[in-house]
Amino acid sequence: MPSGYRAPDALKDEFFSLIRQGVSVKEASARIGVWRSTTQGWMGKAGGMRMRMGVDGGLEAGPVPAVRPGSNRLDLVDRAVIMIRVREGARAAVIAREIGRDRSVVWREIRRNRGEDGTYQADVAQIRTHERARRPKAFRLQNPDLAKYVEDAMDDGWSPKLVSLVLKQTFGHDESMQVSHESIYQSLYVQGRGELRKDLYRCLSTSRSKRTPRGERPRGNAGQHYRDAPKISERPAEVDDRAVPGHWEGDLIIGKDGRSAIGTLVERSTRYTLLLHLPGRHTAQEVADAMIAQMRRLPDQLVKTVTWDRGSEMVQYPRIQMALDAGVYFCDPHSPWQRGTNENTNRLLRHWFEKGSDLSTFTAEDLEAIADKLNNRPRPTLNLETPKQRMRQLIAAAA
Repeated sequence: MPSGYRAPDALKDEFFSLIRQGVSVKEASARIGVWRSTTQGWMGKAGGMRMRMGVDGGLEAGPVPAVRPGSNRLDLVDRAVIMIRVREGARAAVIAREIGRDRSVVWREIRRNRGEDGTYQADVAQIRTHERARRPKAFRLQNPDLAKYVEDAMDDGWSPKLVSLVLKQTFGHDESMQVSHESIYQSLYVQGRGELRKDLYRCLSTSRSKRTPRGERPRGNAGQHYRDAPKISERPAEVDDRAVPGHWEGDLIIGKDGRSAIGTLVERSTRYTLLLHLPGRHTAQEVADAMIAQMRRLPDQLVKTVTWDRGSEMVQYPRIQMALDAGVYFCDPHSPWQRGTNENTNRLLRHWFEKGSDLSTFTAEDLEAIADKLNNRPRPTLNLETPKQRMRQLIAAAA
């Protein structure tokens, strides 16, 4: 049979099935009746398989199982369906529904395991996946420079996700200085994967020593109702899309036994944060005084509305409205998600203001320093710019 003969897909599939089962290239070629030079060409285009050299050379790893015991990952049957449907021109989303998987799983499978000629072959994909799983991989956080960067960033309140994004942007040319957020979590929580400080989990917003599934969070006391107060549904429509700056969300972070508190205000478009120093009690009078003093430092164009929960600390809202010439609106009862920007910011601030701690120990200067750290933190929602950078742009435009 001439070496240039182009075998149909069925012959090629049978050949790779034999290779996966540990048969040598010479014997597999003989069984399907195709020249070995032709099958070696198939293997060259498939790529990604480690082979033993010599006349009787085959897979270096030996036979590859069709199913990985105890795994819910794709097996050979799934890959056979993907192969057939790809040849028929089906889209990844359609194939995913047929095998009961997410379409991203199918899309990644095809992308990772197709050959150099762009074709996807099920047995080749099974071999390549098996060999990737066998090879020992160096754990990125064994790099002391990378581990130090991660620890310093988390000490400043950065989340693992943010650390990963900034590393990718800053060290795009150096893979040794990049790590996924999941690897950081594994180093903190998975036994035998710890390359970071053992106490670093305390820097996470949850401060959990164990990783637990997300569940329902208990709702706090929403306080008394405001009969005549402006409702969130009455806010200007421009507040919702964040395109227009000057719309703020606020709340209190409560300290130990409810005796101390710090006020937080976040601008929706820039995520710029102001902290209200409440050294004594956090009565309506003190909250109003602190809010008016802080927000009067901003240009008038950047103070248009404030949205707050219906807590007793805001009963002097008419005074705040008059002093700032800004609307004050209130969320529906038991609906903190309606001021989600502020909720997320308060979660970040718990890095410094731990639950159950005495917040009265923080001075006004302390709060300024913490707010500055948070406002200099890159944000994925701002394309890794910082709230301070965005606010400076707005202030310059207003001037």
